[in-house]
Amino acid sequence: MTAPSKTTDQPTVTSRIALVTGASRGIGAVLARRLAAEGCAVAVNYSASATEAEALVAELQATGARALAVRADVSRADEVRAMFHRVEQELGRLDVLVNNAGVLKTVPLAQTSDELYERTFNINVRGTFNTLREAATRLNDGGRIVNFSSSTVAMNLPGYSVYIASKAAVESLTQVFAKELRGRQITVNAVAPGPVTTALFFEGKTDEQVQAMANMPPLQRLGQPEDIASVVAFLVGPSGGWVNGQVLRANGGLA
Repeated sequence: MTAPSKTTDQPTVTSRIALVTGASRGIGAVLARRLAAEGCAVAVNYSASATEAEALVAELQATGARALAVRADVSRADEVRAMFHRVEQELGRLDVLVNNAGVLKTVPLAQTSDELYERTFNINVRGTFNTLREAATRLNDGGRIVNFSSSTVAMNLPGYSVYIASKAAVESLTQVFAKELRGRQITVNAVAPGPVTTALFFEGKTDEQVQAMANMPPLQRLGQPEDIASVVAFLVGPSGGWVNGQVLRANGGLA
């Protein structure tokens, strides 16, 4: 008689593990939802928005996804290191890293304070650098990395000088890092959105300014967070495996 096969009450976990920085709201929150819908376990990083991050995690868990809220200031290397460790301990070793955290304040270069310059580069550039450095040794082979640039890099808009400079640095980090990970089947790309309907975009703009920006792309509308999430989902999914070291400008033809 054949012995009965053994069973276990714990299913084998096969989902990929994704970390999205700055994911408590805006594009980051939509990205977290999309990656969870694609079957990923998602770590929702936040710096100050604990309530929003925990609410998003509860929402994802209610759909059956594995999710974790993890606080870290990405500009601090020690906090990024601790974040990676916690994600590994509670969800597993990372397969996907999305560097969405960023700050934007438009000021003419001559009026830019030292504090604004440092904050912009600390979050946008050092934050990306810190997570990439950790990912170099902690991301699974075959993994996916998506950094966030901006279509303003191609537009050279007055008032955006420091922000553009920070995002141009992110694009360079992306292209070099893709080559440095040779042999591990890890892709590293950047997405450069145009204007997207988020609270950050609307802040400080009149209705006339918003409408003018909406009319700039040939498609004559503002981007939606879901538009950007779809691009990221492509890059981290199986269909995007041959795209590497690229900057994908998702802006409706704006630039």
